[in-house]
Amino acid sequence: MTGSFKALLLLSLCLLVWAVPIDRNPDPPQEEKAEENVDTGLYYDRYLREVIEVLETDPHFREKLQTANTEDIKNGRLSKELDLVGHHVRTRLDELKRQEVSRLRMLLKAKLDSTNAQSVQMDHASLLKQFEHLDPHNQNTFEAKDLELLIATATKDLENYDAERHEEFKRYEMLKEHERREYLKSLDQEKREKEEKRMEELKEKHRQHPKVNSPGSVDQLREVWEETDGLDPQEFNPKTFFKLHDTNSDGVLDVQELEALFTKELEKVYDPKNEEDDMVEMEEERLRMREHVMQNVDVNHDRLVSLEEFLKSTEKRELNNQKEWETLDDTKPVYTEEELQRFETELRDKELELGRRAEKLRQEQELLKERSKALEAQKREYQQAVMEMSQKQKEQQALSKQPPSGPNGELKFQEGIQKLINEDRQVKVPDQQTGDVQNNLPAEPPQNLPQHTS
Repeated sequence: MTGSFKALLLLSLCLLVWAVPIDRNPDPPQEEKAEENVDTGLYYDRYLREVIEVLETDPHFREKLQTANTEDIKNGRLSKELDLVGHHVRTRLDELKRQEVSRLRMLLKAKLDSTNAQSVQMDHASLLKQFEHLDPHNQNTFEAKDLELLIATATKDLENYDAERHEEFKRYEMLKEHERREYLKSLDQEKREKEEKRMEELKEKHRQHPKVNSPGSVDQLREVWEETDGLDPQEFNPKTFFKLHDTNSDGVLDVQELEALFTKELEKVYDPKNEEDDMVEMEEERLRMREHVMQNVDVNHDRLVSLEEFLKSTEKRELNNQKEWETLDDTKPVYTEEELQRFETELRDKELELGRRAEKLRQEQELLKERSKALEAQKREYQQAVMEMSQKQKEQQALSKQPPSGPNGELKFQEGIQKLINEDRQVKVPDQQTGDVQNNLPAEPPQNLPQHTS
């Protein structure tokens, strides 16, 4: 990636990431992998990064980048070169834009679903206007306007990133103080006095640290030169120092490279193993150090330190005559008592609101339990009715299978048998001796037949 384009789109666009100690013998593949994993914090970070990677594959565009300056990129002149890139590059950019539009549509749908507005007909063209990093009127192809919007939006979004981080840190500190006060209130007087004494001892222990050099001063740079780079302090050379810490050799010290220079000073004050040292405060300290250097060294305010700017800063008398760096503990609190009171009021209001919601949910839960019980009772009644109906059907089926009976309870099939007997009496058979035809059965059934005894 060329220095100018990388500087503006990833680094001079306020790409703020936590720095790591510099390895003097970096493995190139690992260094490249680490750079790819850097996140700008923007919600369209991946889209921004992929667009940059694709544009760099075009020789013509890459050549223009080598001669472009910050103003050429910011004012949109570089975006016009997009019309001259290769067809395969434009095709890939079109695909990236369609993917981004699809992703934004999914975000919009999820937002509407979360607000119970599923029935609302979405006008994607109108809704996409709230995303300023692409042209919503053209959702299929990546044009020069898209590159211009992407650069302008990223610049605007990240310019206030430092301020947002400071505000987040202020709220963090107020919450920590609020919790400390609430904790002390929960203790009796004796325990509270002991705990207050213990906390004050931890604060004092934190204040006892070696001298912290002012960031960007020659003393601070010499210390890095000696202890981090392992070089002779008597042979300190600003130009050599700059090249050593320009780890990607793009001719400028970007945010990541600059913040790495402060690691040694921060280690004097903060240790993750110590209870009294807060790592969130350490990152706020790192941000303050970087802002201090940028204010004194970054003359053209492009959020990069060029070799020329760096060499001039080492000659500045006001920068090199600065006293020891004042850490957060040495400065005024980042919030006032009035701000803390407003913050606590806000917390109480939120707690009350959460309490009301919790009570409402509890009532709804009780109502659901009652409904569940009623439904269970209805279910049992239904099951009982079904069993009774089933039993009645079985009884009716059993009755339908019994022989028919007469009015006096006699079985009706006996009449059929009697009829057959009567018909049988009418059948004539010849006598074997005389040849006369006689009745086969007597006219009347025998009465009072003797009982058979064994």
